[in-house]
Amino acid sequence: MALQTEIASSGLSLAEQAYRTLRDRLIMLDIAPGDPLNEGQLAAEMGFGRTPLREALKRLETDHLVVSYPRRGTFATIVDITELAAISEVRQLLEPLAARKAALNTHPAVRAELEEVAAGLEALDAGRNRRELMEYDVEVHRLIYRAAGNRHLEESLVRLDNLATRIWCLVLDRLPAITEHIAEHVGLLQAILDGDAEGAAKLAAEHVRHFEQAVRAVL
Repeated sequence: MALQTEIASSGLSLAEQAYRTLRDRLIMLDIAPGDPLNEGQLAAEMGFGRTPLREALKRLETDHLVVSYPRRGTFATIVDITELAAISEVRQLLEPLAARKAALNTHPAVRAELEEVAAGLEALDAGRNRRELMEYDVEVHRLIYRAAGNRHLEESLVRLDNLATRIWCLVLDRLPAITEHIAEHVGLLQAILDGDAEGAAKLAAEHVRHFEQAVRAVL
């Protein structure tokens, strides 16, 4: 489930494609914290014009993924480990809400997508490299947020999860195997598919708590 493949085949506007492509490069630390973002270089590299790229950069600044300085340019923001507690505090409130609402969503297309991803998780090869496992984790979270059916909740959670993922990527080499963390999604997705709203909410809260504990253990 490659992030870039999904974006390229989505039929989105160029500005939206540029935003999502840059966003995912920033959260996976393909663009390192503190690195400058040169518009001309990025436009040539990504195949987007400068106008959609500038629109993307404006949105990314709102997401706290880039920062612009007058006469200096635009840079990827530094990953601030001290923000972990604040990010987790809000996720502990919103992730269970999203999981609960996703469990109550009976739309056939939503359920079909959830079932497909759940089946993929159960067959997930633990031998995959960490980058692929990280991308899978991000996409599962985004699917649950979409399934919640509340655009404002989804947007808020995507932004928080993006910041949490950057922290995770920063300490990834110091973490033990992350397969167990990814596998927690199996039970969560099953609870959502079973319509177990309270069970899904509980598992979502535990998942956020386990993430924070895993990161703190290596700091």
